Amino acid sequence: ANGHRVMTVAPRYDQYKDAWDTGVAIEVKVGYITEKVRFFHCYKRGVDRVFIDHPMFLEKVWGKTGSKIYGPTTGTDYEDNQLRFSMLCQAALEAPRILNLNSCEYFSGPYGEDVVFIANDWHTALLPCYLKSMYKSKGMYETARVAYCIHNIAYQGRFSFSDFSLLNLPDAFRSSFDFIDG
Repeated sequence: ANGHRVMTVAPRYDQYKDAWDTGVAIEVKVGYITEKVRFFHCYKRGVDRVFIDHPMFLEKVWGKTGSKIYGPTTGTDYEDNQLRFSMLCQAALEAPRILNLNSCEYFSGPYGEDVVFIANDWHTALLPCYLKSMYKSKGMYETARVAYCIHNIAYQGRFSFSDFSLLNLPDAFRSSFDFIDG
């Protein structure tokens, strides 16, 4: 309504009827392997809605496995959640740069690098880390900013500290992830 171009990025957990395959795929490093993800897109109510497509997301929905999105039971995480959401964060950082979206009469083409990312909850908490280590360190996204929002503090995405290397972040970031639950 204020003239901003807005994109949401979410995992593709289901066959969203309005979302179409953009034909754009990228590779992201997830743990010790490289995975290919595809981008699906729809335009609704003035917002580009982008969905990250990969079997690690799609196979976790109620309709496919009888499980929940974040874990097999309430309060229990899937063992690969840190990898799944690492994938989401990396793909979300690429979406504004590479997707050539011509959804409305006012905007066309990629969003570019002059953007504000709004990271929501632990699922996207790696986004500012990847922005700093993978992009800003190479002179990319120099004017990009991040606002981090906590929607539900009850779910914090805690994982074994020994899995830090799976996040593919510089060792200098390690102390940022140290948490003592008092």
